[in-house]
Amino acid sequence: MKALLSQASGGPDTLVLGELPIPEPKPGEIRIRVHACGVNYPDTLMIEDKYQFQPPRPFAPGGEVAGEVDAIGAEVSDFKVGDRVIGLVGFGGMAEYVVTKATKCVRMPAAMPYDEAAAFIFTYGTSYHALKQRAALGSGDTLLVLGAGGGVGLAAIEIGRAMGARVIAAASSTEKAELAVAHGANTAVIYPTGPFDKPAAKALAEQFKHACGTTGADVVYDAVGGDYAEAALRATAWEGRFLVVGFPAGIPRIPLNLALLKGCQIVGVFWGAFAERDAATNQRNNRELIELYSKGALKPHVSARFSLANAGLAIKALAERRALGKLVVVLE
Repeated sequence: MKALLSQASGGPDTLVLGELPIPEPKPGEIRIRVHACGVNYPDTLMIEDKYQFQPPRPFAPGGEVAGEVDAIGAEVSDFKVGDRVIGLVGFGGMAEYVVTKATKCVRMPAAMPYDEAAAFIFTYGTSYHALKQRAALGSGDTLLVLGAGGGVGLAAIEIGRAMGARVIAAASSTEKAELAVAHGANTAVIYPTGPFDKPAAKALAEQFKHACGTTGADVVYDAVGGDYAEAALRATAWEGRFLVVGFPAGIPRIPLNLALLKGCQIVGVFWGAFAERDAATNQRNNRELIELYSKGALKPHVSARFSLANAGLAIKALAERRALGKLVVVLE
């Protein structure tokens, strides 16, 4: 089978189109004929040996796929050959076939196209777990979303609105801010490019505070990190929840006296570990997300589609923070 391969540690330019044996499903597993593969931030880290988990080489990046069940291993009763599914695979998705546990798959709604399906569970699952289990976002809460023009940011906006929150989008360009508002944000803030000196950091914090209002943000969804994190924390409300989601701008250095003064929580969001440790709750989350999609409350924004041969360009665009919404690799 054809696959985009990482044969040595390096950036997206090191990926090459090659061949791998078609994998066979073991007990409890299914094989998926891949129609589309979502591009996610862990893909940029894994090929450079910077992720928490490192698969043996050669491997194909791509942790989220949509396709048809092609073969079933022993002890699988929930799926049959021909079912249209979304599969979480960790890696290996940028290939014609991939194997994963049946418990990591969910059926696609009949009207859901493959490209949207491949852009769904990873980002919406992360944001739903963050806002539901980790932040206990409530109706009427103010939610500040950093990185609002990206995949997880747009997902957080749509889920926040569905949960009844007032959503403030923070993004790095007018185009991303407008996209965030189109997906349900009440208002948007355009922040400058960091890193920041002290006066610039203070100005950014004031910008966030002004947007959130006098009481501040009940929940901050930080998918950016870097110098943006402290500025957003300063805009957090008393007893607010600051969600640590990702670090494309770098790992922040937070003065913990801010958490004390605000009585707030700094909460880590590691959706992959949650999905492994509490599979039943994660599956329930997935079913609820599918229901929200079917009702029209959620819709992934796929801004660009790439062939398998050009999938490295998609990973590069994501690593350079040029992506709007989601990028998807489509296999013919």
